[in-house]
Amino acid sequence: MEEVFSAHVVGQLSKQSPTPLYHQLFSLLKSRILDGTLAYGTRLPPEERLADIFSVSRITAKRAMDDLSKDALVERRRGRGTHVIYQYSPRPVQAPLTGMLQEIESMARNSVAQILDFGIRIPPQKIREDLRLAEGETVLHLLRVRERDGMRFGHYTSWTAGVKMPADPAIFENTPRLSYFRQQGLEVSHVTQMLSAVSADASVAAALDVVEGSPLLSLTRRSYQKTGAEAEQIMDFLEVLYNPEHFQYSMDLTLD
Repeated sequence: MEEVFSAHVVGQLSKQSPTPLYHQLFSLLKSRILDGTLAYGTRLPPEERLADIFSVSRITAKRAMDDLSKDALVERRRGRGTHVIYQYSPRPVQAPLTGMLQEIESMARNSVAQILDFGIRIPPQKIREDLRLAEGETVLHLLRVRERDGMRFGHYTSWTAGVKMPADPAIFENTPRLSYFRQQGLEVSHVTQMLSAVSADASVAAALDVVEGSPLLSLTRRSYQKTGAEAEQIMDFLEVLYNPEHFQYSMDLTLD
């Protein structure tokens, strides 16, 4: 479970929140089940272990697990433990704008990133499929907020295969990820992007200093590396949520 829930995520559970602890834990586990991080058939820790991981009481852990069972996300059997029974299935990807190549290093050099979380971890199922990872395989995970002139304009979540954790993760505060990737031997051959709109959930709203539910511009970027003369492999998955009050995405297209 430590490979799924970092200290940053675990620390989001708060006794000061008006939401009961058991429901906070239930929501956290549910989100990881629905996005495929906790895949079908995964055995969840017993209540005692779950309580220890999240620093809650066993009663709190039990209520969270019971609610997961009521929602038909897990099955609890005496002597066999609790197993995930929800089967993740990817949603169709609708990409109104794809295949756009954009140089992003200049933005990175002209802004500062605050690192909220990092580590070598197991990504959600959809991203595992994109990166063609085996079950249990881990990649570099970064969670950052980028700001310029004191204004937080972007919330960055990335999963990258084929690179190691740097000795000092603070390198990503000022150094573009692409520069570090090249140093690690990962050369990006092309990029696909998808633009859409989403509303800010509680954690993103807090990170960007906006009201929960605020509209955000969502950009999903998949970066590929050549693996042969014609073959390519996705090596990096990046989702950026932009505050439209501080960020605009413009294009100037020319017909050949």
